[in-house]
Amino acid sequence: MCLINFQFHAHPNYKLIVVANRDEFYDRKTEPAQFWQDAPNLLAGRDLVGLGTWLGITKEGKFAALTNYRNPSEVSIGKISRGEIVQNFLVGSFSSEEYLQFLDRDKEKYNGFNLILGNPEKLHYYNNIEGEIREIDPGTHGLSNKFLNTSWPKVVKGREGLKTYSSSKKELDLEELFAIMTDAEVAIDEDLPNTGVGMELERNLSPLFIKMSNYGTRCSTVILVDHTDRVTFTERTYVNGEFASDKRFTFQLV
Repeated sequence: MCLINFQFHAHPNYKLIVVANRDEFYDRKTEPAQFWQDAPNLLAGRDLVGLGTWLGITKEGKFAALTNYRNPSEVSIGKISRGEIVQNFLVGSFSSEEYLQFLDRDKEKYNGFNLILGNPEKLHYYNNIEGEIREIDPGTHGLSNKFLNTSWPKVVKGREGLKTYSSSKKELDLEELFAIMTDAEVAIDEDLPNTGVGMELERNLSPLFIKMSNYGTRCSTVILVDHTDRVTFTERTYVNGEFASDKRFTFQLV
């Protein structure tokens, strides 16, 4: 998952609005979002290589989403798959605070990551670079492959796009939310971060929607949780950068 925009307790109709893109190599095998057979209360896609997930929500309202922290010089082979982080929280019985304290003790076992987790009433943010557990304030936020609300062009554009759209609409249109995440404009060089991957790749990774020859946006996800605890979860899948299918789930939190 490479871009997560979300609005928390800042809309008259919704406790939580999430619009997110997952970017990955096109040939990495993945199952689309579904309720898992081995965890029937968990709704999420599944990475068939690491067998974890990048984003999910349960029927009880537990929510988690993860992005990698981009610094290729610090990536080590043999560490635990970061996809397990989201999965283990969502299928476990830990509270958010308990789980984050556990993660902080074991943070060296994983390559760099950012994590948002909690429920529609209370969210936390953690990354294993800074090692600080933070409660997320109400408002509109953005997260890519640095830290929460870092001023990368794609983070600013996605966050402000969601904020502008949602502030003008009491009822949200899924197509309009997905449209925010299909912006493929490349940022100007002066605004690009330097994460150690080289200028050409920084340019290619700078749009909200990425489309390269072998890597790009594989799916977009919109999650809406209203004030009656009704969840609408929609996943839009892309193949080689082109629309493939939608899957939609609605359920009541228990």
